Amino acid sequence: MKAQGFLGGKEMIFGIGIDVVDLGRMEKIIHNNPKFYLRILTKNEQDLFLAHSKKRQIEFLAGRFACKEAFSKAYGTGIGPISFQDIEILRHKNGQPYVAKSPFSGKCFVTISHSDTVAIAQIILEN
Repeated sequence: MKAQGFLGGKEMIFGIGIDVVDLGRMEKIIHNNPKFYLRILTKNEQDLFLAHSKKRQIEFLAGRFACKEAFSKAYGTGIGPISFQDIEILRHKNGQPYVAKSPFSGKCFVTISHSDTVAIAQIILEN
């Protein structure tokens, strides 16, 4: 699918992925397995995670989990052929999330949102 780009160039969407994570479920997972975050987060993400309060850690981990699941859907593989450690979501100084590391060589666009009960993430991969 080709679309006219913002600056007049032609971009091609490679894939779109979305995922939702229930915060209550993530809280139970963290309670039952306090080291779960080590499996999901890269070292840089772990540093951000550990700097947060317990409540914010749940939101952060749920958001990163959703991002990585959404990425794997957009990439077309699911988690398995790529691992959670192959994808790193960091944030700019203004708080905007970005894909810092992934197996995809094109552009990656990410957004994360939270409510009181869920975290949701969407990824668009563009060639």
